[in-house]
Amino acid sequence: MPPKTVVLRVRRQAGPHEKAYWEEFEVPYRSQLNVIACLLDIQRNPVNRLGQPTTAPAWDASCLEEVCGACTMIVNGEARQACSALIDELEQPVVLQPLTKFPLVKDLAVDRSKIFEDLKRAKAWIELDGTFPQGPGPRTSPAMQQLRYTLSRCMSCGCCMEVCPQYDTSRSFVGAAVLSQVRLFNLHPTGRTQAEARHEAVSGPGGIADCGNAQNCVRACPKEIPLTESIAALGGEMVIHGLRKFFVRH
Repeated sequence: MPPKTVVLRVRRQAGPHEKAYWEEFEVPYRSQLNVIACLLDIQRNPVNRLGQPTTAPAWDASCLEEVCGACTMIVNGEARQACSALIDELEQPVVLQPLTKFPLVKDLAVDRSKIFEDLKRAKAWIELDGTFPQGPGPRTSPAMQQLRYTLSRCMSCGCCMEVCPQYDTSRSFVGAAVLSQVRLFNLHPTGRTQAEARHEAVSGPGGIADCGNAQNCVRACPKEIPLTESIAALGGEMVIHGLRKFFVRH
């Protein structure tokens, strides 16, 4: 028989410099509940399991379809999206913690700005002047279309960073997600025109050389992006980039 209630154990912290503590909540069980729905139940009635009035836990969420990555947190010890974490598939009590590799904002909410700053650093975009007709683009094989689509599914959720021993906000390493996006934009016919600038951006401190090849990232990715393949492919590009720079200098 399904349980009558769902017990959640939430790591609370009012701010980055405040003391952390645990608080348990109990909400009515319903079929097809996810973690976000449970947090919304708590928000509507912020009373802890002891019956004491309290504040609702803070968390981030947006799409609720495992597309935006905003609701990423640690659920029962695993970095994942709260919107796709179904209660029927989780052991109770459901233990919720914030990601540890990003600065805490409050409770389950963290600041993932470093990911987006590193994407800007790696020039993860395509320069395109769309003010005049340019005609059809170059033909792309179905295999290349599929590869680029697979890489484009990255939602900057932070799961790969959470499990990476080389990554945290005190270091400059950009992480697997950013390196994979460099590969994605270099594979685009127009994006390829800026490949050298991207290679240069990830050739120094914090770039691809800082990857320790732990390969935790590819196992943690909720979109099953071949992150280690991207890092290996980008490594090959970096060798060519380095040789080209050497011969140009000499």
